[in-house]
Amino acid sequence: MQTVMINGDHLDIPTVVAVARAADVRVAIAPEARARMQRSRAAVEQFVRDGAVVYGITTGFGKFQDQVISPGDVEQLQRNIVMSHAVGTGPLLQAEVVRAMLLIRANTLAKGISGIRPEVVDLLLALLEHEIAPSVPAQGSLGSSGDLAPLAHIALVLIGLGEAELDGQRLDGLSALRRAELAPVVLQAKEGLALTNGTALMAGLGALTTYDADVLCRTADVAAAMSLEAMAGVLAAFDPRIHAVRPHPRQIECAAWMRTILQDSGFVCQEPGAGGVCVTPFKVQDAYSLRCVPQVHGAIRDTVAYADWAITIELNSATDNPLIFVDDEGRAEAISGGNFHGEPLALALDYLALGLTELANISERRLARLLDPARNAGLLPPFLIDQGGLNSGLMLLQYTAAALASENKVLAHPASADTIPTSGGQEDHNSMGATAARQAHQILQHGQTVVACELIAAAQAIDLRRRSLGSGAQLGRGTTAAHALIRQHVPFLERDAVLAPYIEAVRQLVARGAVCAVVEERVHMPRAVATPL
Repeated sequence: MQTVMINGDHLDIPTVVAVARAADVRVAIAPEARARMQRSRAAVEQFVRDGAVVYGITTGFGKFQDQVISPGDVEQLQRNIVMSHAVGTGPLLQAEVVRAMLLIRANTLAKGISGIRPEVVDLLLALLEHEIAPSVPAQGSLGSSGDLAPLAHIALVLIGLGEAELDGQRLDGLSALRRAELAPVVLQAKEGLALTNGTALMAGLGALTTYDADVLCRTADVAAAMSLEAMAGVLAAFDPRIHAVRPHPRQIECAAWMRTILQDSGFVCQEPGAGGVCVTPFKVQDAYSLRCVPQVHGAIRDTVAYADWAITIELNSATDNPLIFVDDEGRAEAISGGNFHGEPLALALDYLALGLTELANISERRLARLLDPARNAGLLPPFLIDQGGLNSGLMLLQYTAAALASENKVLAHPASADTIPTSGGQEDHNSMGATAARQAHQILQHGQTVVACELIAAAQAIDLRRRSLGSGAQLGRGTTAAHALIRQHVPFLERDAVLAPYIEAVRQLVARGAVCAVVEERVHMPRAVATPL
């Protein structure tokens, strides 16, 4: 079993994905982090002994900040915040999202600035190790004061309340702990607040979405390359000289990737004598959805890179309130601030959602062009099927893609553009970052389906073109592997068939990165690391 050591400073998105999606990864607190946590914990206990007035430790929360809590009620105060804030609603988050939240919250607390006992964080990590997934409703977070409601539902299980899934069963929290031979914790001063006050849902779901968005972007490049071959596209649009004089780095990367996977293709339209086959000698350029792939896909990669940058910072940030700072002489101070505010993630995820919406938009346009002879110069039969009329062919693929692309345009409305004051006006501006994360994730899933539809249509179109080019016609180095993979799951359609299972099969290939993997293996190219911002 692989062990990941957390210390609040070095967590990254690939590690979040690995822990969220694999059960054979153990997470533990690094020794130096444990020492910092113990130091900040000692400061909290001193505040309580001294009778100091410290927000959330010896006062109420939110609008109740002016209500001083007696020392005898400090533990009840922390239990109360967990129970009262567990107000989530809607469908439950997937287990992998909850696992990402558990890891991120533990890493944040391991910075040693939150005043929580290490053993409480150990219990968070024990949920990961024993595959206990607290039941967390997806809705109810405003993205300021952090993801209060979702995190409260996780904290419920730590104190033996709430519900959790274990071994495929939904259990009450106490039963889940006991089955794993774990004991619930009695929260002490500051600990309920530390567990609930943070951005773990935004960061967790955002990390998973951003990771998958990178895979989807690279897969969409492959789909575009196959569509280009299917419609005898002009390779000149990817000439490095074009992109060097407009040096957006991810545009340049995309153009280079397209040239690599299309190398040696006999399906694209090239200069005379270069081995390509043109549909017409007068074709010098393609429609935008083909010609401008580097410009559009590159800009979409920018949105992924920005989300990656913002979320990586957030993974290693202290996001609760107040924060406990202890200097080298041991002097401690609790400082109230607003690191729980999700605005950096809300804006980044809204930007990502817009980029992924555009990815589906341009993919759907290429799909429509594949299916319509009026848009592909009659190179392909209507809807990519013989005996059209009797057969509808792939006509309805575009309906599905259009429906999802259109729905994305609704979901792309920026969640961060809205706010509603809460807590009697004390919390008068909220980021709605959790909504931004959920919308971006849904748009991602729609995009995976749209790109899957394009891949299916492009593979069908390539096989139809092969009739006129001859069986010896060669696809590009990378697209050869992609076409072969699709054909393992979707046959060439000679007549109408039920398409839904094929769409789902290819969507799964897209989602798990299988298309990227076979192409990159074929061209001997490791998965690229995006140019940093």
